[in-house]
Amino acid sequence: MRTYRNRTAVLVSAATAALALSLTACGGDDGGTKSAGPTDRTASAASSTSTTPVAQSGDKEQGGETQSGGEGAAEQSGGKSQGQGASQQGGGQGESAQSGSGSGSGTKAAKAGTPLCTAKGLKITAERQDGPPYTHLTLSAKNTSGASCEMKEYPHIHFLDNARGIVPPVAKSKPASPVVLEPGQSAYVAVRMSEGGRKENTETVKEFTVTLKANGGGMAVVKSPVAEGLSVNPQKWATGYWTTELRNGADEF
Repeated sequence: MRTYRNRTAVLVSAATAALALSLTACGGDDGGTKSAGPTDRTASAASSTSTTPVAQSGDKEQGGETQSGGEGAAEQSGGKSQGQGASQQGGGQGESAQSGSGSGSGTKAAKAGTPLCTAKGLKITAERQDGPPYTHLTLSAKNTSGASCEMKEYPHIHFLDNARGIVPPVAKSKPASPVVLEPGQSAYVAVRMSEGGRKENTETVKEFTVTLKANGGGMAVVKSPVAEGLSVNPQKWATGYWTTELRNGADEF
């Protein structure tokens, strides 16, 4: 009987312990369920958050398709780049056209950059024009410098002393373009000494000076082409401008 009672007590104790454990487990499950609620909310929120970027990436993919409709943007940018390329090419053509048109002015620029002739690089001589009466003189200035040079304006001629002044220029003789002399080439000037009248008051000179004032100075002494000298009239003398050849009309005065 004692053995039976002890076993019964053991069984009762074990049952009580099992019941206590089951109650504890149930309480833990309830608490777990409660704690699982926030976790589920967090998980659902996370899942909803994770779906949002996917939807956004999906939107990007759709946007990418519109941007294959983005290809339209690329085509637009391509069109812009092509337009810019065309404008650059057009600009290049404009520049080349300008440089091409500038070639016409390049000759003038080259002439403008040509050094001026100097008295040391020229051989200046005089020759009477056909007569009688011998009223005109031709001055020649030959380029002996070995390089191209430019002759400017007219010579400052002193037939007599400096107080008598220079021979004045004739405006119609001025050339339209620069006078550039190649090596060995000559420039010419027509000079009127007098009118050749019988009662004209003239003076005789056997040499005179030519100053290249417009070319920066430099003077040459020129001897009379004839032994008896040249008859000059300060009231009538005149000179033309330097030119590569004497011209009808312009150098007739």
